[in-house]
Amino acid sequence: MNRNASTRRTSAGASSKRARTRKAPTGVAARTAATERETLADARGVLDKEIAGLRAVRQRLGASFVEAVDLLERCTGRVIVAGVGKSGIVAKKIAATLTSTGTRSFYLHPVEAAHGDMGILAPEDVLLVVSYSGANDEFEELLTASNRMHIPLVVLTGNPGSWIARSSRLVIDCRVPEEACPLNLAPTASTTASLAVGDALAVALLKRRDFGAEHFALTHPSGVLGRRLLLTVRDIMHTGDELPRALPETTLRNALFVIMEKHLGCVFVVDDDARLLGIITDGDLKRILIRDPEALERAVRGVMVADPRRIAADRPVVEALRDMEENTGGAITQLAVVDEEGRLEGAIHLHDIVRVGLATAPPP
Repeated sequence: MNRNASTRRTSAGASSKRARTRKAPTGVAARTAATERETLADARGVLDKEIAGLRAVRQRLGASFVEAVDLLERCTGRVIVAGVGKSGIVAKKIAATLTSTGTRSFYLHPVEAAHGDMGILAPEDVLLVVSYSGANDEFEELLTASNRMHIPLVVLTGNPGSWIARSSRLVIDCRVPEEACPLNLAPTASTTASLAVGDALAVALLKRRDFGAEHFALTHPSGVLGRRLLLTVRDIMHTGDELPRALPETTLRNALFVIMEKHLGCVFVVDDDARLLGIITDGDLKRILIRDPEALERAVRGVMVADPRRIAADRPVVEALRDMEENTGGAITQLAVVDEEGRLEGAIHLHDIVRVGLATAPPP
């Protein structure tokens, strides 16, 4: 056989194969507008069913919910939340929400409880069980032990006639018309409803206890939420030798050297008693020199921005950020920190706020 002819046939076959591959796209490339519409319709249908479930549960909330809030409020121990499977995941979230909003709580797996973890139970606790079917055998040992210790039981369930519901002091009915799953099998709308009722319990207790933002911050000290509530200007402000300061009679030329040395993009003009009189920023300096090229030899008293915005050291950092953003003449990047007598104590720069994660970096 002629080698060149064989090579041509092989190349032709490969080209034909590539062409066939191009004509039969798969995955995202094969997606049609009709497919996209169908996918969005499916997603909206799921949300519709979940919303319908929440509305059904909302309508049935009544005396048992109020009594459950009363019971949890009176609890001198801890609220122990238990569940298995998808309901176990919901139970963990409910326990976490209760704990972060002022109600001491933790999650207990009923199977692990039967293998030693039952030791954490105490008579002053309240047991909150999440079980949509109300028929899980895994709860038998846990409920027997809680009954023996006279621990009150509250259940979130979709089956008020179940054996777990009959064993409980209080039953909160979380039935939904149907699951969002097209087979009406996978826990979807039912877990959403149980989760929402858990949130409702936590919020009701939060309001009963007058649990405020300062309390919330104490339980979230490491996250952005905690920093927003707890971090004060004093915690991040520049002080001492870091402060760019100049007396009123200092020439603008010498003040410029101070700005360059201290790296805060400004100089604060103060009197002999350190009382704040004015400020000159990098931007101010450019505008001054454009208007008056000879201004470098003038005293800063005549070219400074008098009575600049200021803040106290004990104010939240987020308040300083708001003051910077809402400055009447436009957003600013520096803020003077003064005491009750108006004396300069420190300075805070927008970059300091960015560094602690409470703002985004300014444009270059």
